[in-house]
Amino acid sequence: MQYRILGRDLRVSALGFGAMGMSQSYGPGPDRAANITLLRDAVELGVTFFDTAEVYGPFVNEELVGEALQPVRDQVVIATKFGFAFDADGRQTGLSSRPEHIRQAADACLKRLRTDRIDLFYQHRVDPDVPIEDVAGAVRELIRAGKVKHFGMSEAAAATVRRAHAVQPVTALQNEYSLWWRRPETEILPLCAELGIGLVPYSPLGKGFLTGTIDQNTSFADGDIRAGIPRFDAAARQANQALVDLLGGVAARAGATVAQIALAWLLARQPWIVPIPGTRRRERLAENLGAVEVELTADDRHELDVAAAEIEVQGARYPDHLERMTNR
Repeated sequence: MQYRILGRDLRVSALGFGAMGMSQSYGPGPDRAANITLLRDAVELGVTFFDTAEVYGPFVNEELVGEALQPVRDQVVIATKFGFAFDADGRQTGLSSRPEHIRQAADACLKRLRTDRIDLFYQHRVDPDVPIEDVAGAVRELIRAGKVKHFGMSEAAAATVRRAHAVQPVTALQNEYSLWWRRPETEILPLCAELGIGLVPYSPLGKGFLTGTIDQNTSFADGDIRAGIPRFDAAARQANQALVDLLGGVAARAGATVAQIALAWLLARQPWIVPIPGTRRRERLAENLGAVEVELTADDRHELDVAAAEIEVQGARYPDHLERMTNR
Protein backbone atom coordinates (compact mmCIF):
# COMPACT_ATOMS: atom_id res chain seq x y z
CA MET A 1 0.00 0.00 0.00
CA GLN A 2 1.10 3.54 -0.70
CA TYR A 3 0.50 6.37 1.75
CA ARG A 4 -0.40 10.04 1.51
CA ILE A 5 -0.51 13.04 3.82
CA LEU A 6 -3.70 14.99 4.46
CA GLY A 7 -3.14 18.52 5.72
CA ARG A 8 0.06 18.97 7.66
CA ASP A 9 0.66 15.51 9.04
CA LEU A 10 -2.25 13.06 8.86
CA ARG A 11 -0.74 9.96 7.19
CA VAL A 12 -3.26 7.62 5.59
CA SER A 13 -3.38 4.89 2.97
CA ALA A 14 -3.66 6.24 -0.58
CA LEU A 15 -7.13 4.71 -0.79
CA GLY A 16 -9.48 4.73 2.16
CA PHE A 17 -12.68 2.81 2.84
CA GLY A 18 -16.07 4.50 2.86
CA ALA A 19 -18.27 2.43 5.18
CA MET A 20 -21.63 4.18 4.66
CA GLY A 21 -23.03 1.64 2.18
CA MET A 22 -22.71 -1.14 4.73
CA SER A 23 -25.56 0.39 6.72
CA GLN A 24 -27.71 2.35 4.30
CA SER A 25 -28.40 3.72 0.82
CA TYR A 26 -27.87 0.67 -1.39
CA GLY A 27 -30.55 -1.78 -0.32
CA PRO A 28 -30.14 -5.02 1.65
CA GLY A 29 -26.59 -6.23 2.02
CA PRO A 30 -24.44 -8.65 4.01
CA ASP A 31 -25.08 -9.18 7.71
CA ARG A 32 -23.09 -7.48 10.46
CA ALA A 33 -20.61 -10.31 10.84
CA ALA A 34 -19.78 -10.27 7.13
CA ASN A 35 -19.30 -6.50 7.19
CA ILE A 36 -16.97 -6.73 10.18
CA THR A 37 -14.96 -9.38 8.37
CA LEU A 38 -14.67 -7.18 5.28
CA LEU A 39 -13.51 -4.16 7.29
CA ARG A 40 -10.83 -6.29 8.94
CA ASP A 41 -9.87 -7.70 5.54
CA ALA A 42 -9.35 -4.12 4.38
CA VAL A 43 -6.88 -3.57 7.22
CA GLU A 44 -5.01 -6.74 6.28
CA LEU A 45 -4.81 -5.49 2.68
CA GLY A 46 -3.22 -2.23 3.81
CA VAL A 47 -6.10 0.21 4.27
CA THR A 48 -5.54 2.51 7.24
CA PHE A 49 -8.22 5.16 6.60
CA PHE A 50 -11.88 4.46 7.39
CA ASP A 51 -14.82 6.83 6.97
CA THR A 52 -18.15 6.80 8.80
CA ALA A 53 -20.66 9.29 10.28
CA GLU A 54 -23.21 9.51 13.05
CA VAL A 55 -26.02 9.97 10.53
CA TYR A 56 -25.25 6.73 8.68
CA GLY A 57 -27.95 4.43 9.94
CA PRO A 58 -28.22 6.62 12.00
CA PHE A 59 -25.56 5.54 14.50
CA VAL A 60 -25.26 1.87 13.51
CA ASN A 61 -22.46 2.48 11.01
CA GLU A 62 -20.24 4.02 13.67
CA GLU A 63 -21.00 1.07 15.93
CA LEU A 64 -20.06 -1.32 13.14
CA VAL A 65 -16.80 0.44 12.38
CA GLY A 66 -15.98 0.72 16.06
CA GLU A 67 -16.44 -2.99 16.69
CA ALA A 68 -14.55 -4.02 13.56
CA LEU A 69 -11.55 -1.79 14.17
CA GLN A 70 -11.25 -1.99 17.95
CA PRO A 71 -8.64 -4.78 17.80
CA VAL A 72 -6.46 -2.71 15.44
CA ARG A 73 -7.36 0.76 16.66
CA ASP A 74 -3.78 2.03 16.85
CA GLN A 75 -3.07 0.93 13.26
CA VAL A 76 -5.89 2.92 11.63
CA VAL A 77 -7.25 6.43 11.15
CA ILE A 78 -10.99 6.81 11.77
CA ALA A 79 -12.93 9.73 10.34
CA THR A 80 -16.49 10.50 11.38
CA LYS A 81 -18.86 13.44 11.07
CA PHE A 82 -21.18 15.69 13.07
CA GLY A 83 -23.73 18.25 12.01
CA PHE A 84 -27.20 16.69 12.15
CA ALA A 85 -29.87 16.78 14.84
CA PHE A 86 -31.89 13.74 15.91
CA ASP A 87 -35.12 13.24 17.81
CA ALA A 88 -35.59 10.95 20.82
CA ASP A 89 -36.15 8.00 18.51
CA GLY A 90 -32.89 8.61 16.61
CA ARG A 91 -34.51 10.05 13.52
CA GLN A 92 -32.61 12.79 11.72
CA THR A 93 -34.49 16.08 12.02
CA GLY A 94 -32.25 18.63 10.34
CA LEU A 95 -28.90 20.34 10.72
CA SER A 96 -27.24 21.35 13.97
CA SER A 97 -23.69 22.59 14.47
CA ARG A 98 -24.22 24.53 17.65
CA PRO A 99 -21.06 24.24 19.79
CA GLU A 100 -22.85 22.44 22.61
CA HIS A 101 -24.30 19.97 20.12
CA ILE A 102 -20.85 19.35 18.60
CA ARG A 103 -19.47 18.52 22.05
CA GLN A 104 -22.34 16.14 22.73
CA ALA A 105 -21.95 14.53 19.30
CA ALA A 106 -18.23 13.99 19.85
CA ASP A 107 -18.80 12.18 23.14
CA ALA A 108 -21.48 9.97 21.58
CA CYS A 109 -19.26 9.20 18.57
CA LEU A 110 -16.40 8.20 20.84
CA LYS A 111 -18.61 5.69 22.64
CA ARG A 112 -19.97 4.15 19.45
CA LEU A 113 -16.50 3.94 17.92
CA ARG A 114 -15.06 2.36 21.08
CA THR A 115 -12.16 4.77 21.13
CA ASP A 116 -10.69 7.66 23.09
CA ARG A 117 -10.09 9.94 20.12
CA ILE A 118 -11.55 10.81 16.72
CA ASP A 119 -8.73 11.12 14.21
CA LEU A 120 -10.64 13.32 11.75
CA PHE A 121 -13.91 15.05 12.70
CA TYR A 122 -15.79 16.54 9.77
CA GLN A 123 -18.66 18.98 9.80
CA HIS A 124 -20.97 16.93 7.57
CA ARG A 125 -22.87 19.88 6.12
CA VAL A 126 -22.58 23.58 6.85
CA ASP A 127 -25.28 24.82 9.23
CA PRO A 128 -26.37 28.26 7.94
CA ASP A 129 -27.68 29.17 11.40
CA VAL A 130 -24.31 28.85 13.15
CA PRO A 131 -21.28 31.02 12.30
CA ILE A 132 -18.55 28.78 10.94
CA GLU A 133 -16.08 30.46 13.30
CA ASP A 134 -18.11 29.05 16.22
CA VAL A 135 -18.02 25.59 14.68
CA ALA A 136 -14.26 25.71 14.15
CA GLY A 137 -13.79 27.04 17.67
CA ALA A 138 -15.77 24.17 19.15
CA VAL A 139 -13.67 21.63 17.27
CA ARG A 140 -10.52 23.47 18.37
CA GLU A 141 -11.61 22.95 21.98
CA LEU A 142 -12.12 19.23 21.33
CA ILE A 143 -8.64 19.03 19.82
CA ARG A 144 -7.14 20.75 22.85
CA ALA A 145 -9.00 18.28 25.07
CA GLY A 146 -7.50 15.35 23.16
CA LYS A 147 -10.86 14.02 21.95
CA VAL A 148 -10.25 15.00 18.31
CA LYS A 149 -7.01 15.07 16.33
CA HIS A 150 -7.97 16.85 13.10
CA PHE A 151 -10.78 19.07 11.76
CA GLY A 152 -12.50 18.47 8.44
CA MET A 153 -15.41 19.86 6.43
CA SER A 154 -17.67 18.33 3.81
CA GLU A 155 -19.29 20.00 0.79
CA ALA A 156 -18.57 23.50 2.11
CA ALA A 157 -18.07 26.56 -0.07
CA ALA A 158 -14.52 27.80 -0.50
CA ALA A 159 -15.19 31.08 1.31
CA THR A 160 -16.62 29.19 4.28
CA VAL A 161 -13.58 26.93 4.44
CA ARG A 162 -11.30 29.96 4.50
CA ARG A 163 -13.15 31.41 7.49
CA ALA A 164 -13.03 28.13 9.37
CA HIS A 165 -9.36 27.55 8.54
CA ALA A 166 -8.46 30.92 10.07
CA VAL A 167 -9.79 29.70 13.44
CA GLN A 168 -8.73 26.03 13.34
CA PRO A 169 -6.64 24.62 10.48
CA VAL A 170 -8.70 22.32 8.28
CA THR A 171 -6.90 19.05 7.56
CA ALA A 172 -9.22 17.66 4.89
CA LEU A 173 -12.25 18.48 2.80
CA GLN A 174 -14.60 15.68 1.84
CA ASN A 175 -16.42 16.40 -1.41
CA GLU A 176 -17.92 14.31 -4.15
CA TYR A 177 -15.34 14.20 -6.93
CA SER A 178 -14.94 11.90 -9.90
CA LEU A 179 -14.86 12.01 -13.67
CA TRP A 180 -18.62 12.55 -13.64
CA TRP A 181 -18.66 15.26 -10.96
CA ARG A 182 -15.81 17.71 -11.47
CA ARG A 183 -17.15 20.83 -9.78
CA PRO A 184 -14.41 20.76 -7.09
CA GLU A 185 -11.86 21.61 -9.78
CA THR A 186 -13.26 25.15 -10.01
CA GLU A 187 -12.61 26.39 -6.47
CA ILE A 188 -11.99 23.54 -4.03
CA LEU A 189 -8.84 22.03 -5.57
CA PRO A 190 -7.10 25.44 -5.90
CA LEU A 191 -8.10 26.22 -2.31
CA CYS A 192 -6.65 22.93 -1.06
CA ALA A 193 -3.40 23.59 -2.90
CA GLU A 194 -3.17 27.10 -1.46
CA LEU A 195 -3.97 26.26 2.16
CA GLY A 196 -2.37 22.81 2.37
CA ILE A 197 -5.64 20.94 2.86
CA GLY A 198 -6.19 17.35 1.71
CA LEU A 199 -9.14 16.32 -0.43
CA VAL A 200 -11.08 13.14 0.29
CA PRO A 201 -13.39 12.34 -2.64
CA TYR A 202 -16.50 10.40 -1.72
CA SER A 203 -18.45 8.51 -4.40
CA PRO A 204 -15.23 8.34 -6.46
CA LEU A 205 -16.87 5.61 -8.56
CA GLY A 206 -20.05 7.60 -9.15
CA LYS A 207 -22.14 5.48 -6.75
CA GLY A 208 -21.15 2.45 -8.79
CA PHE A 209 -21.77 3.83 -12.26
CA LEU A 210 -18.08 4.23 -13.05
CA THR A 211 -17.47 0.54 -12.44
CA GLY A 212 -19.10 -0.35 -15.76
CA THR A 213 -21.55 -2.70 -14.04
CA ILE A 214 -24.63 -0.46 -14.37
CA ASP A 215 -26.49 0.33 -17.59
CA GLN A 216 -29.93 1.59 -18.64
CA ASN A 217 -31.45 -1.83 -17.95
CA THR A 218 -30.23 -2.13 -14.36
CA SER A 219 -32.94 -2.43 -11.69
CA PHE A 220 -32.30 -1.08 -8.19
CA ALA A 221 -33.40 -2.92 -5.06
CA ASP A 222 -35.83 -1.53 -2.51
CA GLY A 223 -34.02 0.99 -0.33
CA ASP A 224 -31.43 1.84 -2.99
CA ILE A 225 -31.13 5.62 -3.13
CA ARG A 226 -30.06 5.52 -6.77
CA ALA A 227 -33.67 4.84 -7.76
CA GLY A 228 -34.46 8.43 -6.73
CA ILE A 229 -31.38 10.20 -8.09
CA PRO A 230 -31.89 11.99 -11.42
CA ARG A 231 -28.46 10.93 -12.69
CA PHE A 232 -29.60 7.30 -12.44
CA ASP A 233 -32.76 7.73 -14.47
CA ALA A 234 -32.71 5.13 -17.26
CA ALA A 235 -32.38 7.76 -20.00
CA ALA A 236 -29.56 9.50 -18.12
CA ARG A 237 -27.75 6.20 -17.63
CA GLN A 238 -27.93 5.52 -21.32
CA ALA A 239 -26.48 8.95 -22.15
CA ASN A 240 -23.82 8.71 -19.43
CA GLN A 241 -22.57 5.40 -20.79
CA ALA A 242 -20.23 7.47 -22.97
CA LEU A 243 -18.13 8.18 -19.89
CA VAL A 244 -17.87 4.49 -19.01
CA ASP A 245 -16.90 3.72 -22.60
CA LEU A 246 -14.12 6.31 -22.37
CA LEU A 247 -12.78 4.69 -19.21
CA GLY A 248 -13.11 1.28 -20.81
CA GLY A 249 -10.85 2.23 -23.69
CA VAL A 250 -8.07 3.31 -21.36
CA ALA A 251 -8.65 0.27 -19.14
CA ALA A 252 -8.20 -2.11 -22.07
CA ARG A 253 -4.82 -0.57 -22.93
CA ALA A 254 -3.67 -0.50 -19.31
CA GLY A 255 -4.76 -4.04 -18.47
CA ALA A 256 -6.98 -2.69 -15.70
CA THR A 257 -10.69 -2.51 -14.91
CA VAL A 258 -12.94 0.47 -15.54
CA ALA A 259 -13.18 1.11 -11.79
CA GLN A 260 -9.41 1.03 -11.39
CA ILE A 261 -8.95 3.63 -14.11
CA ALA A 262 -11.56 5.90 -12.52
CA LEU A 263 -9.71 5.70 -9.19
CA ALA A 264 -6.26 5.98 -10.78
CA TRP A 265 -7.38 9.17 -12.52
CA LEU A 266 -8.23 10.69 -9.14
CA LEU A 267 -4.97 9.53 -7.55
CA ALA A 268 -3.02 11.10 -10.39
CA ARG A 269 -4.66 14.51 -9.95
CA GLN A 270 -2.76 15.51 -6.80
CA PRO A 271 -0.65 13.71 -4.17
CA TRP A 272 -2.97 14.97 -1.43
CA ILE A 273 -6.13 13.40 -2.86
CA VAL A 274 -7.32 10.25 -1.05
CA PRO A 275 -10.49 8.65 -2.47
CA ILE A 276 -12.70 6.54 -0.20
CA PRO A 277 -14.57 3.99 -2.34
CA GLY A 278 -16.96 1.76 -0.48
CA THR A 279 -17.98 -1.82 -1.11
CA ARG A 280 -19.68 -4.77 0.54
CA ARG A 281 -17.73 -7.43 -1.37
CA ARG A 282 -14.16 -8.60 -0.87
CA GLU A 283 -13.48 -9.02 -4.59
CA ARG A 284 -14.47 -5.39 -5.17
CA LEU A 285 -12.26 -4.30 -2.28
CA ALA A 286 -9.28 -6.04 -3.85
CA GLU A 287 -10.13 -4.56 -7.25
CA ASN A 288 -10.35 -1.03 -5.83
CA LEU A 289 -7.04 -1.34 -4.03
CA GLY A 290 -5.42 -2.51 -7.25
CA ALA A 291 -5.90 1.03 -8.58
CA VAL A 292 -2.95 2.15 -6.46
CA GLU A 293 -0.68 0.12 -8.74
CA VAL A 294 -2.13 1.49 -11.99
CA GLU A 295 0.13 4.13 -13.54
CA LEU A 296 -1.64 6.23 -16.12
CA THR A 297 0.60 7.66 -18.81
CA ALA A 298 0.57 11.34 -19.61
CA ASP A 299 -1.30 10.47 -22.80
CA ASP A 300 -3.89 8.49 -20.81
CA ARG A 301 -4.49 11.39 -18.44
CA HIS A 302 -4.73 13.85 -21.31
CA GLU A 303 -7.21 11.66 -23.15
CA LEU A 304 -9.40 11.27 -20.08
CA ASP A 305 -9.32 14.98 -19.24
CA VAL A 306 -10.06 16.20 -22.75
CA ALA A 307 -12.61 13.59 -23.76
CA ALA A 308 -14.48 13.68 -20.44
CA ALA A 309 -14.77 17.46 -20.69
CA GLU A 310 -16.62 16.98 -23.97
CA ILE A 311 -19.17 14.62 -22.43
CA GLU A 312 -22.15 16.41 -20.89
CA VAL A 313 -23.19 14.18 -18.02
CA GLN A 314 -26.97 13.96 -17.81
CA GLY A 315 -29.01 14.25 -14.63
CA ALA A 316 -28.49 15.99 -11.31
CA ARG A 317 -26.28 14.24 -8.76
CA TYR A 318 -28.81 14.79 -5.95
CA PRO A 319 -32.51 15.61 -5.60
CA ASP A 320 -32.96 19.34 -5.07
CA HIS A 321 -33.42 19.24 -1.28
CA LEU A 322 -30.06 17.51 -0.83
CA GLU A 323 -28.19 19.67 -3.32
CA ARG A 324 -29.33 22.78 -1.44
CA MET A 325 -27.36 21.57 1.59
CA THR A 326 -24.05 21.77 -0.29
CA ASN A 327 -21.67 24.62 -1.25
CA ARG A 328 -22.68 26.92 1.63
